[in-house]
Amino acid sequence: MTTTAPDIKKVTKPAKAKRGGGVIGNTGLYIATGIAAVLFLIPFYLIVRNALMTDQEITGENWKWFPTTIQWGNITEPFDDVTVDFARSLWNSVVVAVLHTAGILLICSLAGYGLARIPYKHANKVFYAVLATLMVPTAVTFVPSFVLVSSLGWVDSYRGLIIPGLFSGFTCFLFRQYFLGFPKELEEAARVDGLGYWGAYWRVVVPNSLNFFAAIATITFINGWNSFLWPLVIGQDPSAWTVQVALSSYMTNQTVNYHLIFMATAISILPLVFVFLFLQRWLVQGIAQTGIKG
Repeated sequence: MTTTAPDIKKVTKPAKAKRGGGVIGNTGLYIATGIAAVLFLIPFYLIVRNALMTDQEITGENWKWFPTTIQWGNITEPFDDVTVDFARSLWNSVVVAVLHTAGILLICSLAGYGLARIPYKHANKVFYAVLATLMVPTAVTFVPSFVLVSSLGWVDSYRGLIIPGLFSGFTCFLFRQYFLGFPKELEEAARVDGLGYWGAYWRVVVPNSLNFFAAIATITFINGWNSFLWPLVIGQDPSAWTVQVALSSYMTNQTVNYHLIFMATAISILPLVFVFLFLQRWLVQGIAQTGIKG
């Protein structure tokens, strides 16, 4: 009995590659992306433009795309203002944002790891209690938090600015979701070597989760830097003001120094720009690793 060999040409014929959106689709995508980028950059353009102008040009009837004469002296004006110690406010914001970020990463990552890995019969109840804190409006806990901080004597101090915000239920939730998807084999290998939960967390989990930690750090740092209401209440003395509180002091009922406000704003967002540019490649990747699906 003989068999015929299969037609090699028919078997090895490559399938046609799927075509993309075509020239029209790609062009439309580029145009939409370009429009979104322009809209995103407009506020930054206005900040820089107004920061290098005089108040007369900013409030003038005729619109000007660029300053007639660039006012380079405006750059040092926020630091020369005797009514507001802008340099001290920047330093306070750096200290608060950095320590707030470090505390959130440590506390919430430990809480998330414990909820995800340590067997405990009440773990789900604790997790649901953490989620319940997300449903409580900030305004409800604002007054009790201030009374507690005031009774401890933490007003006008870094402790009052930082410690009350060192736990975030949402960040704890993100860490738990991430650790649920972390490979258990690595932790089991660590336990074979004699490491406990803390050793596995610190020596195995953290070094292999730096991308996710960087993403959470970026979001937390930006939120800490932009915080306004709590520092406004706690920092009653000008020496304890953060940069956001200092910016608000430039607007009074009597006068509004426009170019000073815009220049101080431009200076205050530079740290955020540097942090975002440095950590942006981990931002989307880290959030995607939580396992949350839209």
